[in-house]
Amino acid sequence: MNALAATTTADRLREIPSEFWLKGLLVVVAFIVAILIFRKIAEVNKAVLAGIFLFAATMIGFNWIYERNEPAWATSTVTWLGGFFPGKGSYGAKQQTTAPAAAPVAAKRS
Repeated sequence: MNALAATTTADRLREIPSEFWLKGLLVVVAFIVAILIFRKIAEVNKAVLAGIFLFAATMIGFNWIYERNEPAWATSTVTWLGGFFPGKGSYGAKQQTTAPAAAPVAAKRS
């Protein structure tokens, strides 16, 4: 019975497309490279590391506030901060829907 189970598992693994294994390998390599880069940055200077982290967190936060595409756990904070910063939806209501009246043209004197 055990040999039968191993055969079905091997068959199932063969049915998985090779693209899946390639993408999985790329994720693992990217993770290792990210860890190596992070360790190199951490060796350089803690202030530089803190600055990079603060910049990345700020960009992600402002993107969440503007686009309103935050994860569920951050909704309450983004909603509160959204009152202070503009969002994508706030611009559409403030734009004029009709063109303003043209100013009268002064007559030229000859």
